[in-house]
Amino acid sequence: MILRVCVTVLALAAAALPGARASAEAPGAARLLDLLRLPEVVAVMQEEGRAYGAELAEEMLADGPSAGWDATVARIYDADRMAETVRERFLEKMAGVDPAPLVAFFETEAAQRLVANEVAARRAMIDDAVEAAAREAYLARAQDPDATFRLVRAFVRVNDLVESNVAGALNSNFAFYRGLADGGALEMGESEMLAEVWAQEEATRADTRDWLYGFLLTAYDPVPEAVLERYVELSGTEAGRAMNSALFAGFDRMYAEISYALGLALAREMQATEL
Repeated sequence: MILRVCVTVLALAAAALPGARASAEAPGAARLLDLLRLPEVVAVMQEEGRAYGAELAEEMLADGPSAGWDATVARIYDADRMAETVRERFLEKMAGVDPAPLVAFFETEAAQRLVANEVAARRAMIDDAVEAAAREAYLARAQDPDATFRLVRAFVRVNDLVESNVAGALNSNFAFYRGLADGGALEMGESEMLAEVWAQEEATRADTRDWLYGFLLTAYDPVPEAVLERYVELSGTEAGRAMNSALFAGFDRMYAEISYALGLALAREMQATEL
């Protein structure tokens, strides 16, 4: 099981603040989130998640998907709760960080177009054919990298996107196994679960790399090189690194909670089907 945890320092924004205290503590970080469209990104992730829930039912439930299972998956992928989880963790991690250089960049028209491109690319890649084409295009371009490819590669490296996404995916998989075990559908101890998860590391890394480059090339091909250069430069600053870390912390928590809930719900559904 792999839940996509692709996070960049763009394509993210926020719903309502969890509380006035958080807003008072980090108004700059809250403004930064308001520029970056989290509701749109979460909506895409919600759509991805519901499709994934249907795939799980096809693979693991004797009778396949049902109206009851679909309703359970919809409750798990609650967009408001997903956004709140990310925002709360993000603001915690950004405490003490000056986001002014990031805000200044993301307020520009060019950065806003870049944000829109990321959202559109992720939504488009829900379609299996689009995703496959993006992966194939990445592999072909890797043989003779052009300027955009080199900038995307620099962006991936400066943000450590492959390894961070792999770590998030493995954490999510472990949470899924824990949910299955706590629900009585999996007889494995924690050490066995960890061994199973780590056995997936190389396959997860290869899949993540191909998806990530396919996604970023799709999103950034229309972006002027000067904008991408500035983006890479900003990502390497203290504020850029802090923001990337905060976003991963938020999304890792969100996906871990979702994965555990999916495992637990699936285990209960399996038991109910057997009765």
